[in-house]
Amino acid sequence: MESILARALEYTLKYWLKSFSRDQFKLQGRTAQLSNLDINGDALHASMGLPPALNVTTAKVGKLEIVLPSVSYVQVEPIVVQIDRLDLVLVENDDIDVSSKPSSASNSTSTGKGNGYGFADKIADGMTLQVGVVNLLLETHGGARHRGGATWASPMASITIRNLILCTTNENWEVVNLKDARDFSTGKKFIYVFKKLQWEQLSIDILPHPDMFSDPDFLNSQEGSNKKDEDGAKRVFFGGERFIEGISGEAYITIQRTELNCPLGLEVQLHITEAVCPALSEPGLRALLRFFTGLYVCLNRGDVNPISQPRSAEAAGRSLVSITVDHIFVCIKDAEFQLELLMQSLLFSRASVSDGEKANYLTRVIIGGLFLRDTFSRPPCTLVQPSMQDASIDTSDVPDFAKNFCPPIYPLGDQQWQSNCSVPLICLYSLQLVPSPSPPIFASRTVIDCQPLMIHLQEESCLRISSFLADGIVVNPGSVLPDFSINSLLFNLKGLVVTVPLEIGNPKQLSGSHNIPGQNSFSGARLHIENLMFSQSPSLKLSLLNIEKDPACFCLWKSQPIDASQKKLTAGASLITLSLETCNGFIGRNTTRVDSSLWKCVEMKDICFEVAMVTADGTPLTDMPPAGGVVRVGVNCEQYNSSTSVEQLFFVLDLYAYFGKVSERIAVAGKSKSLEETRNESLQGSIMDKVPGDTAVTLSLKNLQLTFLESSSDIQGTPLVLFIGDGLSVKVSHRTLGGAMAISSTLRWERVEVDCADTVNDFQLEKGSELLLPNNKNLNGKDSYQLRAVFWVQNTKIYQSNRNTTVPFLDISVEHVIPYNAQDIECHSLRVLACIAGVRLGGGMSYAESLLHRFGIFGADGGPGEGLTRGLEQLSGGPLSMLFKASPVTVDDFRENACQEDGKESSLFHLGTPDDVDVSIELKDWLFALEGEQEMVDRLYLQDSEVPQREERSWHMTFHNIHMKAKSTPMHTAVDKTKTNRKQKHPIELITVGMEGLEILKPMSGHRILTNGIYENEIVQNGFPGREKQPVDRHGGVNVEVDIVASEADNDDLMAEWMVENFKFSVTEPIEAVVKKDELQHLALLCKSEVDSLGRIAAGVLRILKLDGSLGSAAISQLSNLGTGSIDQIFTPKSKTGFSPFSDVGGGSWGSGTETTVASLEEAVLDSKAKCAALATELACSDSPADCLDNVRQLSEKLENMQKLLNQLRIQQ
Repeated sequence: MESILARALEYTLKYWLKSFSRDQFKLQGRTAQLSNLDINGDALHASMGLPPALNVTTAKVGKLEIVLPSVSYVQVEPIVVQIDRLDLVLVENDDIDVSSKPSSASNSTSTGKGNGYGFADKIADGMTLQVGVVNLLLETHGGARHRGGATWASPMASITIRNLILCTTNENWEVVNLKDARDFSTGKKFIYVFKKLQWEQLSIDILPHPDMFSDPDFLNSQEGSNKKDEDGAKRVFFGGERFIEGISGEAYITIQRTELNCPLGLEVQLHITEAVCPALSEPGLRALLRFFTGLYVCLNRGDVNPISQPRSAEAAGRSLVSITVDHIFVCIKDAEFQLELLMQSLLFSRASVSDGEKANYLTRVIIGGLFLRDTFSRPPCTLVQPSMQDASIDTSDVPDFAKNFCPPIYPLGDQQWQSNCSVPLICLYSLQLVPSPSPPIFASRTVIDCQPLMIHLQEESCLRISSFLADGIVVNPGSVLPDFSINSLLFNLKGLVVTVPLEIGNPKQLSGSHNIPGQNSFSGARLHIENLMFSQSPSLKLSLLNIEKDPACFCLWKSQPIDASQKKLTAGASLITLSLETCNGFIGRNTTRVDSSLWKCVEMKDICFEVAMVTADGTPLTDMPPAGGVVRVGVNCEQYNSSTSVEQLFFVLDLYAYFGKVSERIAVAGKSKSLEETRNESLQGSIMDKVPGDTAVTLSLKNLQLTFLESSSDIQGTPLVLFIGDGLSVKVSHRTLGGAMAISSTLRWERVEVDCADTVNDFQLEKGSELLLPNNKNLNGKDSYQLRAVFWVQNTKIYQSNRNTTVPFLDISVEHVIPYNAQDIECHSLRVLACIAGVRLGGGMSYAESLLHRFGIFGADGGPGEGLTRGLEQLSGGPLSMLFKASPVTVDDFRENACQEDGKESSLFHLGTPDDVDVSIELKDWLFALEGEQEMVDRLYLQDSEVPQREERSWHMTFHNIHMKAKSTPMHTAVDKTKTNRKQKHPIELITVGMEGLEILKPMSGHRILTNGIYENEIVQNGFPGREKQPVDRHGGVNVEVDIVASEADNDDLMAEWMVENFKFSVTEPIEAVVKKDELQHLALLCKSEVDSLGRIAAGVLRILKLDGSLGSAAISQLSNLGTGSIDQIFTPKSKTGFSPFSDVGGGSWGSGTETTVASLEEAVLDSKAKCAALATELACSDSPADCLDNVRQLSEKLENMQKLLNQLRIQQ
């Protein structure tokens, strides 16, 4: 029996050790000792399930002692193997196809595998291994190792494990005798071996790579680890640093073999209760990130071929390695910052299935919770944390490729430690095929699901984190997957809340002055995103781009095979909201709920972004955008709402400037010498050789609503301006046509409406005629603060292509063809086609003037308002001023453009005006309604059920069509073939301007007008025109057309001399002009008021532009009284015998007695109106009959009409 046991041990030792002979093995009783042994690296690689890209270059044992049980108990008690020290070195193999051949000993022993489960195998499976110290050195070459320099060298990891014990257990991980442990495999089709691994202490040290010591930066540095780069970062890594120290853990191992003892499956489940890194320096953190990046590349290399790995025959065909850590704490300490990372319930698992020729790897990462804190700032703040909203239902689904990926290895089901939380924060699934297959098979698929997150953007912390990521997470293109492979990525984020603090009192964070009233009421901004999604895959279906109907994108059609030359991606969100945090709430500290301290500024719903691109020659797409390829970009937003006041606007501008400065600092922090070299290489060569050959960008917005609010210090102010737009679509495309490029753009806008605050209340308050009613109501029950449409669109329908088509408000098409060379100047052409239809303009200059005063643009004296002055000062020094400044052309750019081959670059931007111009601009179905103060007042008191459209209740002008056409060559002029190659002196030689259907109409005759111009028995539709009512077709009016041509006279002046060639004037129907005396009188009053307001607006604009000093005060005064000095002279007679529309009112000035009488009458009317208002309120609150209340209201209306007559009497005099 002893000889059999000795041969079994010899068999096992020959498999594990290199150059082992029987002479080395000598039993002394039941103990044998060996020393200075080399372990077979291939056998160790296969048994541990290491990645194929790693080689075991060194595996040495200091002293090995074997303790045998009693011979009679050898089937029951395990053999104990004690090792004092085990040294391992794992190195990534750069040339994966060249691998070391297995030793002869290993070949001889491996031939015995698969011959059955004999005595020696049972003895080996039952051994107990005890190791005092395990020293593991891991060296990877992934990441950015080829970038050169100590900064980019991937460091090494030194792992030290103390007091490691590996013993055999039963299926329940209980230590029993070997016979009971083997009983589980009885009657099974497989052989199962269960082992339990335990250790007391595990430490990980990050060591600098040896190549670092040959780097010039290291040789020149004399300040040790405190050496800083130009951007202030500490990158030089000296001497190593302890990452993790003294953690304990355990692992459960399941080995599955066939009945013939062939390796079939290996499952390792590691469990660590707590991993703590108490102090990590800045260079150590950068080195740690580079190490993890190199390890990631090593584990996921797509150029590994299992056939070229001889050791793969001994490895299991299926393996599963999982690591579970309950709590992870990492602290990054430095003299200038301190960050703390807390991670809960981390699960990392990697499963592999191999058939000897190819292997599939499935990686799963699950994180239960994540917190990142900045403890250096005062007070400390949490940068990243899960949302406080309880995600009680896990909506993340396991992708199809992760379901039933690998048959179970552990026979009693999934025994992995589950997360402590019900719903994990982050779930990642990644499938990779090795070696990378050729298209159309995907080489990798990745799905990431994330629950709602909250991010607090603290400036200094963001700068440092961006610098860490830029240095640490750098992967060379093609390191993981080859260029010819295709992959897919899907990222889902249920919710995201980003808070941005901005201290207004800090001048370093502001673009301009911070003395805007109310601007200090905001302390930051909050961005809320729901259902954020990003997907990238060449098999995506892009509905927004409509690729199937695009001939240039035939390579991207559904019927075409997919390959690496194609790239499709889409991103979207169901809701994006930007809110401002008021000083009442403290942003970033208590972000558990959305309360009244948030002022919502911007809200976007259902945003979608799609991109598709393909190379021109079918080569793999590595550079974006592809040079000479096809690019399609589409952006769609269902609804965009914005509510902004002056304070919010200036705060957002400050926020914009703040983000610009921080972005510049982030770019500097993440900048490196190698990245600069890569950027310089990408900028070399001609620009035209780098742009795509066919590009199109589409933007569509279905509903747009912009609201400008009144300034308010405590709550959001009342609306002043409301802008509504529906059906906006913009498309811009670029195509290369051999020797030229064509740039075309299309703009289509279905409907637009602009509503402004109704200033009738301001007018009445100025005149002292406002009745004080409860709850801010007028006599007709309407709100005092209401909006009134001043610009809207009346869409008409036309029958086209067998269906009714709505004519859009704006339809513009531009096509510009630009040749590369000056010799092809005849190809330089410009085509513009624009149509603006259905425009309705209401109000007038008086209303516009009142709005300017209401908005604070004009002050009480008619000059610029105080808020406007301060706003202009801030804008002049703010971020918007930089948008209108041209970037200076550097000398290098000029030399580069001037030295291009064939003169492409030198002449491309110096072609001048186009040689062929065709411009057509059409204004169709426009209407201008002249509404004065009287019409605005009447809107609040008239209540009938049926009225004409708003524009038909006032004087208005309309025309059917105004068109302007400009051509480079008149159509009737014969083309001279001898002059085709010469450039025309003037780009436009013919201009045609015409107008059709011009009409000026008075108010509808069905509604009587009193002598004072007040409408009787009429309703006003509260500012909004009736859209359901179709406009009346008008075929009359005046038609005018003028043809203007350039003179053929040769002169050196660049300005053309124009002359009228044709003039047409026609009337399709007889013109009828019927006007009454009171109507003409009312029109004259409106014209006078409009001219007065126009003059005051012009004077105010001149004062804003600071041109009043050059014109003089007399000119400004005369301009402010333009109507009084002009129209009054037209209608005021010089003698008593002349006719005047105002003769019945009186043209002279009042005496003192008349003035006193009028003042007394006004006082009596105001007193009567106040008493009527009080009586109306008393009757409304009591049970009085409705007739009494109606009589009081009618009396109040008559008193109001009397007040209007007195106001008009004062205006006329």
